[in-house]
Amino acid sequence: MTKRARDAIAALRRSHDELTAFVQGLDPDQLEIQSGASEWTVAEVLSHLGSAAEIGLNTLTAGKADMGAAPDVWERWNAMSALEQAANFAAADGQLVERLESLDDEVLATQKIDVGFLPAPIDIAFLAGMRLSEVGLHRWDVEVAFDPAARVTDYIVPFVFENLPMFASFFAKPIGRSGRIAVDTMDPTRHYLLELGDTGATLSEASDDNADTHTQLPAEAFLRLTSGRLRPDHTPASVTVEGHFSLDDLRQVFPGY
Repeated sequence: MTKRARDAIAALRRSHDELTAFVQGLDPDQLEIQSGASEWTVAEVLSHLGSAAEIGLNTLTAGKADMGAAPDVWERWNAMSALEQAANFAAADGQLVERLESLDDEVLATQKIDVGFLPAPIDIAFLAGMRLSEVGLHRWDVEVAFDPAARVTDYIVPFVFENLPMFASFFAKPIGRSGRIAVDTMDPTRHYLLELGDTGATLSEASDDNADTHTQLPAEAFLRLTSGRLRPDHTPASVTVEGHFSLDDLRQVFPGY
């Protein structure tokens, strides 16, 4: 458990340093362009990451989320200029990473955090993995605004995969059809079964040679699919879908969040 937490925190540090360096090179006009998130500019993505880092640090410090305080945090960040959002993102995210780095092995092994929206408190490794998922996908939102071929950072992907079945199942939507879809990913290699039903869908780590549909795709592309970020203009040529369901059907299952 301690090693998992340390590895995840090290990945957060690396991503913080890389994204902060990238953001520091952007001018005000670049911060105002459309990001990969349909409703946010680049600066607004950074504002979301920064406010989440602030809330996350408060939760980590207290051991429990203060759900009532979040609206005031969001309002304050929303009122900032684009330049302020970018600069304050770097500061807030850095403070969260530094706090995680300061935790000793006993805390990493034993402390539980109540994040307020999960059924039970979670350990630090889980918390860091959730933050990596948020940072990895929203970093893509920023970078794709300047590079249409951007991909989710490779060293983040394995950490996000640890909790992918739970979160993908939560965000999946029913599309009026039922079936079983075998998903094989590359880099890293994983095998998943996506089962569509009347009320939603569930994702589990399993193989099924008799599934209705078979799809193969890079692991980072699957992460983007499950978060509504695998639009046609950002889909690698290596993605294949064969069977009763199409890639557009899968995009409907995961409309994004």
